[in-house]
Amino acid sequence: MAFKKKLYAFRPDQQPTHTVKVHYTKEKLRTQSVGKVDVEREFRQLLSDKVNGTHVGLWLLLLPHLQLGSWDLVKAWCHESDDRSIEPRIAMQMIHESALCVSGVRQMRTLRQKGFEALHGLPFVASDQTIHEILDKHTMSDAAEIQTRLSLIRRARNHYGCSIVLVDPHRIHTWTKRQFSARKSHLSADATRKVQTFFAIDAESGQPYFFDMGSTSVTASQATVNLVDRLGKILHGNALIVGDAEHFTVEIVDRLSTQQQFSFLIPMSQKPELKCLIATLDYQPHWAGYAVAESEYPFGKHKVRMIVQRTGEQKHVYKPFLTTSTMNAADLMTLVFPERWNIEEFFNIEQALGWNRAATLNMNIRYNRLSMALIAQAALYELRKMLPQEMKSWSAQSMAEKLFSRIDGDIRVRNDTIVVTFYNGSQIEALKQYYENLPKKLEQKGIDPRVPWLYNFKVDFRFC
Repeated sequence: MAFKKKLYAFRPDQQPTHTVKVHYTKEKLRTQSVGKVDVEREFRQLLSDKVNGTHVGLWLLLLPHLQLGSWDLVKAWCHESDDRSIEPRIAMQMIHESALCVSGVRQMRTLRQKGFEALHGLPFVASDQTIHEILDKHTMSDAAEIQTRLSLIRRARNHYGCSIVLVDPHRIHTWTKRQFSARKSHLSADATRKVQTFFAIDAESGQPYFFDMGSTSVTASQATVNLVDRLGKILHGNALIVGDAEHFTVEIVDRLSTQQQFSFLIPMSQKPELKCLIATLDYQPHWAGYAVAESEYPFGKHKVRMIVQRTGEQKHVYKPFLTTSTMNAADLMTLVFPERWNIEEFFNIEQALGWNRAATLNMNIRYNRLSMALIAQAALYELRKMLPQEMKSWSAQSMAEKLFSRIDGDIRVRNDTIVVTFYNGSQIEALKQYYENLPKKLEQKGIDPRVPWLYNFKVDFRFC
């Protein structure tokens, strides 16, 4: 598919210095070499032709990207320093595919000419094969590095509210044909093939620090120890790590018992000998039907503080925990541990960004692709702060369907500014105060209003 050459040439004296294979998705996939200058020229031609589409709502993520420094993140991930490079723009496409909760090839092939590709500074939508090849060049270390950089930025922007960190495995069903061991979601379920991810999430805000990933051979103990090591580079103060019964292992308890920066709170598996022990403890009642007892429990190389809560007046139900925290026992049981439900709420709201499916088990590809989804999730969090109250609780899927895919709009260029017009954006009227006259607002805050991945165009918004 050859580019049509029209009036809007740019720097005709300059020759392309780099080429990349780009697969177009129109009627069928085709391949040709495209230079940086060609891409910029065709992008400018696209703007001069004007664009009408239904994905214009996705441009609302532009301000969160500027706040988070997403362009610098993807450039570092691509090991590129040139703002005119193509690969970081394709990385931006991956981020926005996650924000759209794109889940199938057919859906991916209908993204053109709706205002989608222009948001990345590209005149085309890169195909699955192109994205696959780019992801395959990057290692798991690259993915971990971009996650750490993002966490540091989010910490500086106060996305994390307290010193309680929730750790939890999240297993994604996959239809891969690779040979590997299957796992059960719970004891009564059938074993199925799953990709293992392990998340660390702030208890108060429900926002992720990062996640780790591994094959089905990776144990929760191995992954949790790695998460704690990574958390030590992000958190400066002390923190309480809250796990579930899957984290009740000698390896985790021994590792965290010697860790000065972190304390832990982990529910214990109730084996028969433990049940006999906790029934004989001296319980102190706090209110009707609730009492707490404490004791030391030898586990691994250490004697660890054991807290047991007892509920019920006549028929007692016991729940034991191991902890190295010095907090009041009743507070740990009734105030801290219930915060674990925030991690389930995070998965319910955000999993459509990419944590509910796994098309391949190539670890480099899957880990790096899901790291792009983590940037999309951070941008959505910034956008939710500006949305009306009734829209703040929308899931990622609802945001994609109602906000990013259903608003008709117009994209055109005026001098050095791209003007994005929303024709039926009455539901986002509240965003006017943040987006109208955006270049001027950014300049008043001391922020450069030029958007580097849009070839230094400024962007302004109109609400009709």
